[in-house]
Amino acid sequence: GDDLAARKADLAASTQAAIVEVLVKKSVRALQQTGLKTLVVAGGVGANRMLREQLQKDCQALGAKVHYPEPELCTDNGAMIAMAAAMRINAGVETAQKNYAFNVLPRWPLAQIATA
Repeated sequence: GDDLAARKADLAASTQAAIVEVLVKKSVRALQQTGLKTLVVAGGVGANRMLREQLQKDCQALGAKVHYPEPELCTDNGAMIAMAAAMRINAGVETAQKNYAFNVLPRWPLAQIATA
């Protein structure tokens, strides 16, 4: 009951902390190696409060600035990519060219997904 819920919460918090630590370390290392002083965080991960707080702290210590959109604008398109893949598979569209090349389409109308 409560013990299981607490263990699940601990596991989730530990996983989040480990992921945040890796993302922050890699971001700071990238800033240090490039000499850049600005970091832009985008996508669903940008909504994570722990990540924002740690990046802010570490970037400030480095003399760098970090920018992200408002949390409600930090969206993850993983579900959209999965839906596009399912639609293409259902339509029998070849999943990838032999060299795995593909065109990037920032706006992909649903009517074209199964034919492109």
